[in-house]
Amino acid sequence: MTGETNLDILISTMKPQLNDGDYVFCCIKTGQVDLSGVLFFFKEQEGLTIVCTEDVAKKRHYTYNSVFSWITLNVHSALEAVGLTAAFAQALATHSISCNVVAGYYHDHIFVPKDRGVEALKVLKNLAKNGK
Repeated sequence: MTGETNLDILISTMKPQLNDGDYVFCCIKTGQVDLSGVLFFFKEQEGLTIVCTEDVAKKRHYTYNSVFSWITLNVHSALEAVGLTAAFAQALATHSISCNVVAGYYHDHIFVPKDRGVEALKVLKNLAKNGK
């Protein structure tokens, strides 16, 4: 099944969902990493970036700076789609909400500051409803 590429359809059908939990970004520079409990990871030159729950990070003594809410856009966006990230990033920026984006095969996932999660969800639902 191929993903959607039409920006208007992507925005109007994105169905943002606020996931339960508190999430953190950590950078592991050396040693073995237990990937159980890790939401995703990405190998960078400086080390292995992982995203996991705050509880997992605390149990494993991982260092992190900020806590995030995780919002999933429940629309199958094609990896080749143009403009979706820009549209929701701009909508969030208008409300001074920072976002970190991860594109999965099927969905885009947005991490926003924990204390802004509910507000970010409202902004994204408004974008889906009104296109702005």
